[in-house]
Amino acid sequence: MKNIIGRKVGMTSIFTADGRYVPVTVIEATPNTVLQVKTVATDGYNSVALAFADARKNGLTKPEAGRFTKLDLTPKKHIREFRKSIDGAPEVGGTVSVDVFTAGEHVDVVGISKGHGFAGGIKRHNFHGGSRTHGQMIHRQPGSNGDTNSGHTHRGSRRPGHYGVDRTTHQNLEIVRADLERNLLLVMGPVPGPKNALVIVSAAVRPPKVAKEAPTVKAAAKGKK
Repeated sequence: MKNIIGRKVGMTSIFTADGRYVPVTVIEATPNTVLQVKTVATDGYNSVALAFADARKNGLTKPEAGRFTKLDLTPKKHIREFRKSIDGAPEVGGTVSVDVFTAGEHVDVVGISKGHGFAGGIKRHNFHGGSRTHGQMIHRQPGSNGDTNSGHTHRGSRRPGHYGVDRTTHQNLEIVRADLERNLLLVMGPVPGPKNALVIVSAAVRPPKVAKEAPTVKAAAKGKK
């Protein structure tokens, strides 16, 4: 199954096999435990629940702790359910590790973006701002807010407010390396969230199309006939 839960370690740069020097995000994904397998016959749909990161039993509620005790499994901190790419999933109690991914594959990474608190329009929406000439009193203030006779704020208008801490998905990130010995995934490019943030790595929903090879001279001449 092409799904795994991991933890963002940070960023670095490495050389690829073809000599490229690329920035990568390091994701630590220790083997995820298969906690539950749902089927159409029992639950009405197919899915697999994975558990990640060991947790203290005292830090769990009784229902949460009982779920692991019943299956004789080590308590885990994070549980996520996946409905896609579950073909060939192991049985309950089995594990899913980084070896399900290979270098060159494209994945989607989901995380919670960094929080910036209350931010103005320039930081939140990339507003241009006012000029900084002598006598100008508006530098970073928002400009016109639209209709002033409606008596309410229009939905979708870009204004200052809370910025960040949103569920964010970065699509079509290339896997540069899958290190099974250290349970690491090296993904090209940035991944949402701060260091040590929880991330979900899944097979790309819309992977990039493979470029078609240019026809040879002989094949082009044959096509003209």
